Amino acid sequence: MDKMLDIYELLKTYGTYIYTRDPIGDLMLMEDEIRELYKANVLDIKDYQMALLLIRQETTRLQMKENQ
Repeated sequence: MDKMLDIYELLKTYGTYIYTRDPIGDLMLMEDEIRELYKANVLDIKDYQMALLLIRQETTRLQMKENQ
């Protein structure tokens, strides 16, 4: 897992589609879903950590873009 598209695809495999027209809100929902998948022992620790890292990096990038 090395890009946001991988996270979207991962969530789709479990029937989760997130699109609210609010990119930062979408990322928050994605983070919640990733946490739930990890709690359910569906994701291993490596994928869980990488997904959270990518989501947080994307959130930071979008927030910086908003503030310009």
